[in-house]
Amino acid sequence: MSRFLLAAVIAVALPSLAGAETLTLYTSQPNADAQQTVDAFSAANPGIDVEWVRDGTTKLMARVAAELEAGQPQADVLLIADTVTLEGMAQAGQLAAYASPEETAYDPALYSADGYYHSTKLITTGIVYNTGAPSVPTSWADLAKPEMANLVAMPSPLYSGAALIHLATLTNTKGLGWEYYEALAANKTRAEGGNGGTFKAVASGEKPYGVLVDFLALRAKAQGSPVDFVFPKEGVSYVTEPVAIMAGTKHMDAAQKFVDFLLSKDGQKLVANMGYIPARNGVASPEGFPARKDIKLMDFDPAKALADSDANKARFAKIFGVQ
Repeated sequence: MSRFLLAAVIAVALPSLAGAETLTLYTSQPNADAQQTVDAFSAANPGIDVEWVRDGTTKLMARVAAELEAGQPQADVLLIADTVTLEGMAQAGQLAAYASPEETAYDPALYSADGYYHSTKLITTGIVYNTGAPSVPTSWADLAKPEMANLVAMPSPLYSGAALIHLATLTNTKGLGWEYYEALAANKTRAEGGNGGTFKAVASGEKPYGVLVDFLALRAKAQGSPVDFVFPKEGVSYVTEPVAIMAGTKHMDAAQKFVDFLLSKDGQKLVANMGYIPARNGVASPEGFPARKDIKLMDFDPAKALADSDANKARFAKIFGVQ
C-alpha cells in the first residue's frame, strides 16, 4: 500500500475512532444475559462501546458506594435486581432523571415518576407445586389454610431480595397483611435460604408447595420437572431489573440511548428471548408464560418498601423465630 493510500485510509478511520464512546455498565444480570444485552445494544449503536462489570446487587452497591466515597465513580448505567435499591440511590441524589420516550408503553407503576429508573422485565413471585400434590392452590390465602401445615416452603426475606419485596407487597395488601405471615408461621411454613432451595424442595417432593419466582418453575416444567406454577388470583409481587443512569456521568447521551434500547420493542423482545416476561405492554411473553396483559400485578410502593425494610425484617424474624 502506498504512503498516500495509507494516509487516506487513516484519515478516514480516525474520525470514527475518535467518535467512539465507551459506556460502563454495572449489572447483576447473569453473565450470558449481560453479554447478550451488550451485544444487542452495540449492534444497534455501533458508535458506542460497552464495558460491563457483573456481580450480585449487594456487592455492586458496595462497590458503587466505595467509588462515590472516593470521588471516583466508574459506572455510567446500572442494571440491577430491584427498584427498592435504586429508590434509595435516587433519594440520595445518586441517579440522573431521564424521561425516556419509550416509557409511554409501560404501566406507570413500573418506572419512577421522576425518571430515575425504569423496569426492564417482570420476574414475578407466585406458587409452585409438585404435580403429585393432592390439590392445586389458586390464591395466596390457600397456603395459610390449616391443611397446608408443614407442606409449604418459601425463601426467607432475610436472605432473598425478591422475598423481601414479596413480604412488603403482601403485608400491605388488604385481606393478607401481617396476619397472613403469622398464619404461615403457625402452619410451620419453612422460610429459609433463597429461591433455589425452595425449588429443589418442591421438585423433589420434600414440600408439595412453595413460593417461587416464575422463571425457575416454568423453565423447569418445560424441561420435564414434575412442577407447575400458579399466578394467584390476588395477583403477584414482582422484581423488575430496572435500569438507571448515574448522576454526573460524562456519557449522558450514550446512557440515554442504552435506556431507550432496553425499553424499546427490540430490547423487550430480547428479554423474552432470554426467557423472562417483558415489562413493556404489547410484547409477547416467552413460550409457556402467560401474556403480559393477563398478569395481575399487586400494588407496590418502592419508597415505602425502602422505608420499612429494616422493620419488616425484624418483624418477620420475630414471627418466624429466626435470627
